[in-house]
Formats: sequence, C-alpha cells, structure tokens
Amino acid sequence: MIRAAVTGANGRMGSLIISNILGSKDIQLVAAIDNVNIGKDAGEAIHAGKVGVPITAAAELDSELSRTKPDVLIDFTVAAAVVGNVQAASKNRVNLVVGTTGFSQEQYAQMESAIRGSGKAAVISPNFAVGVNVFYKIVESAGAYLRDFDAEIIEMHHNKKLDAPSGTAKKAAEVISAVRGGREFVYGRKGHSPRKDEIGIHAVRGGDIVGDHLVLFAGDGERIELKHQAHSRQAFAGGALRAARYVVNAKPGIYGMNDVLGL
Repeated sequence: MIRAAVTGANGRMGSLIISNILGSKDIQLVAAIDNVNIGKDAGEAIHAGKVGVPITAAAELDSELSRTKPDVLIDFTVAAAVVGNVQAASKNRVNLVVGTTGFSQEQYAQMESAIRGSGKAAVISPNFAVGVNVFYKIVESAGAYLRDFDAEIIEMHHNKKLDAPSGTAKKAAEVISAVRGGREFVYGRKGHSPRKDEIGIHAVRGGDIVGDHLVLFAGDGERIELKHQAHSRQAFAGGALRAARYVVNAKPGIYGMNDVLGL
C-alpha cells in the first residue's frame, strides 16, 4: 500500500486527489495539509465520510511528514508555497508529485537542488492529463514537419487561475522551439508588431473553463489546428495518482509525465 500525503487538501485539485485516493485500492491517505479546516477530518471536509486523517496546518508540514512517514507527497498548490513544500518533503526523504505551475527558474532550481540532495524521486509536470502528454508528442511531430508554418498557441482557463500563460502552453512552445532549433516566444501582441520567426502564446481567462489548448500551424493557403480540451479536473487527478504509483518505485531523479506514460 502506497502511503500518500496531499498539500492544498481543501483546494479544487487537492480535494479531488484525496477523493481519488479514498477510492483507490493501492493508495492510502496518511496526511492532509492546508490552512483551512485545520483539525477537521480530511474525508469529512470533502463530504466523503470520516477517514481518521485530520487536516494539518501548512506550517506543520515538516513535522507531519516526519510523523506520518508517507511514501509520496502530492502537491498542487501555488508557486509561493511549492518550494517550501518540496524542501520539507526532501528533508524527510519523501518522493514527490508536483503539479503546481507558475514558479520561476530560481524556484525550480531550489526544488531541483532539494530533490537531488534527498536521494528520492519526483515527477514534476505542468499537466498530468494523459491526453495532454500525448498532445505534446503530436505537436512535436507537426512542429518538425511544418517548419515553414507560423506557430501560435492559444490557451483558455477559468477566471481563478493565477499564472499566465499556462505551464502547458509554455511546454507546448518549448516542444516546438526544440525541433526548430530555438525560437523566441512572444506573449500576446500590441501596437506595431510585425511577425517574425517567433512562437506566439496567448492567454484567455474566463468563467469556469477547466483548460483548453490550441496550437495553430499556419502556412500559405492552409493551416492545421491541434487542440486538447480538459472537460474535468479528473483528467489531472487520475494522472497524478498514476504518477504517484510510478514515482515510489523510480530511481532517484526528476521525471516528467512522458516517463510515467512511457512516451
């Protein structure tokens, strides 16, 4: 049985991940971390019945990991919190699944240093949906074959999303750039802005959109549009549990969902 801890236990993703864990046969919830509903049973907080795991304050993460000794910590919180969460997990030699986005290069470097120093494994991905990670492969192939086509990326998310553009959009741009020998990224356009050999990235925020990503390859007289839509956050939660099962048996290091899925 895999012992799991979840940060952001009352958030949209955290509560859904806990619900998935409670419904699984091979993963057990041993710790739930948040700054809301502290002391309340984690199962009762998501209306799933009592599970005997009280919600612990985020400030107590280090001691809670030391006490409960999980095999993996699943983190879908915010960039401001993720570095400290990763450092606490690494200190306690706990494997990691990180779906938080919007962190800086400096924050990533801090996380990488902590993880590599722990001798444990982590799966870090901007998107845990299985379909999105296959989408990257299709985008990569199209980007290589359509080198003379202009590439534009349009992403749409709900009005509560904090970072823009999405990590998934930036990853898609990086995939295209890599097969084209490197390209500049332009984030939206305003005023006099003649198009060069860049990759355009555009963010839309509104309503309750879970996550749409469109990659447009436009040539003379024709275009190809590749699109992925997430209809429910369950796509991300299911992928996170799949990553948790992978990471507890992985060699020390940092992995992506392409490793989890064998892509």
